[in-house]
Amino acid sequence: MATILIVEDEAKMRRLLELNLGEDGLSTLSAGDAESGLKLLRENTVDLVVTDLKLPGMNGLEFLQAIKRQSAALPVVVMTAFGSVETAVEAMKAGASDYVLKPFSLGEMRMVIRKELDVHKLREENRSLREALGKRYAHPNVVARSPKMQEVLATVDRVAPTNSTVLLGGESGVGKDLIARAIHEKSRRAGGPFIKINSTAIPENLLESELFGYEKGAFTGASTSKPGKFELADKGTLFLDEIGDVPPAIQVKLLRVLQEREFERLGGTRTVKVDVRLIAATNRDLREALEQGTFREDLYYRLNVVPIDIAPLRQRKEDIPELVKLFVSQFAGDSGKPVESITPEAMQILVNYHWPGNVRELQNIIERACALAKGVVLKVDDIHLDVRPARMANGTNNFLPEGMTLEQWEDEMIRESLRRANGNKSQAARLLGLSRNALRYRLSKIGIADEGEKDG
Repeated sequence: MATILIVEDEAKMRRLLELNLGEDGLSTLSAGDAESGLKLLRENTVDLVVTDLKLPGMNGLEFLQAIKRQSAALPVVVMTAFGSVETAVEAMKAGASDYVLKPFSLGEMRMVIRKELDVHKLREENRSLREALGKRYAHPNVVARSPKMQEVLATVDRVAPTNSTVLLGGESGVGKDLIARAIHEKSRRAGGPFIKINSTAIPENLLESELFGYEKGAFTGASTSKPGKFELADKGTLFLDEIGDVPPAIQVKLLRVLQEREFERLGGTRTVKVDVRLIAATNRDLREALEQGTFREDLYYRLNVVPIDIAPLRQRKEDIPELVKLFVSQFAGDSGKPVESITPEAMQILVNYHWPGNVRELQNIIERACALAKGVVLKVDDIHLDVRPARMANGTNNFLPEGMTLEQWEDEMIRESLRRANGNKSQAARLLGLSRNALRYRLSKIGIADEGEKDG
């Protein structure tokens, strides 16, 4: 049942509207002046306001403006005398939904109110639909403006409440650990531990004991028993990074844990049962490892229940400006430097770069820039990119870096020549084997001003 607030100083008219709208199935509140009407609005949920424009104290237009400051979307129907159409138009400009001229029939008033309630309902439904269709997924410390990262976070939202094993794929440095933590923090296990282990950071002969623990005397130096990462992650989440590098013998034990939720410590006979959700990550193509026989097929299918592939940074350039702002604020504080922002030209260099090291490389470059910055704004000269050609799979390195076009590579070489020449354009031109005019043309093409800089 919709609730209508009636603000009318004539008691008979107010009562007539109350009775008539009540017969139409509407709930009503009423006030004789604007001040009382505002009080009722603050204390009650109201779907529509009907108000006279001529009121004692605060007039109808002032009342309308006060309503809109309080709730811009609330529909307001104004009543005014026949000779005051100009005032009604002024009210419409101020945000009124419709107006009714006195004297009016009650049928006309009911029709206008019903129309405005229907329109308001339709607008609310459309707004909800737009929000549902264009929902922006977000998580603290995860920058996700790009469609590719929005897809990742949408999958995170759907999979987090389940206990399904997740396999995160993507190049090194794309942020797989942040996505793993986001899954944990959105899950029912959020109150439990989040334990991370990188299989490549631990020697192969120690990995088993790190994962599953060991009993006293299991090997030389094992003077006490020690629980492994699976036990420490009980009732929580274990994030196993670089799963593709786990040796075959440990793959067997991992498979058993995933299937039966149990294992024995190294050197022990007692079966340990755990309730752990496993999130694995790899920067390798595990299907290729299957073909090569270095990864168990049964373990792969146990891990690959919900695969989430995280795109490299060069494929989600929309995220770069937000990432830069995040890192600038972070490292400016850490380095004690008063760096506040970055110039558009410097930002454009970062957006155009191909990022072989992904987010981790961007983070390192911003940290270096903040540490060495000369002022409060990062400029082109503060950005030092690694422009060495990427090594190809066949061992050659005389080609474009992966994901970079010839034009982008040329632009990077021009910027690098300027850095090496400390801004001296004649020297930069000599480094590139170009004439001074040819360099000037290329600088203008990539948006670097030629005036007011060093010349030789």
